[in-house]
Amino acid sequence: MTFEEYVLARGPGLLRLARLLVDDVHRADDLVQDTLVRVYPRWARILRTDQPDLYVRRVLVNVNASWWRRRSSREMPAELDADAWPGADDHGPPTAERLDIWQRVRALPRRQRAVIALRYYEDLDDDRISQILGCSRATVRTHAMRALAAMRVELHDLEELHR
Repeated sequence: MTFEEYVLARGPGLLRLARLLVDDVHRADDLVQDTLVRVYPRWARILRTDQPDLYVRRVLVNVNASWWRRRSSREMPAELDADAWPGADDHGPPTAERLDIWQRVRALPRRQRAVIALRYYEDLDDDRISQILGCSRATVRTHAMRALAAMRVELHDLEELHR
């Protein structure tokens, strides 16, 4: 598989993962572009590993972490427009629920957000996630457990507020 074929086939999936990791559509585009720029010179070697998705996703997560460490990357837009949200053109109850979950995921710490994105949006198992994030399976499960617990607590607090 050539690099171009890979990008055409997996580009939308990489962009979806990037959008889950960062808060802005344009930053997600930049994250994918930076990842592909870093991967391209090593493409022949990456293909020999028989797991190009694993390698590219790991680079994407690492590039995101590098951005987070840089001071300038912490600038956030004052307001996000409607097209920054997945499914923004649909205004029914399912969309409201998706937006609510999306906001809860975005509020999680970086590593927890990455685990949730890889597990529930990319449908990867703990082994693959641990390889991508460079940690143990137990750490992946801990991050997932803490993320889901935090989201449940927030949901419970919201329900209590509306009673």
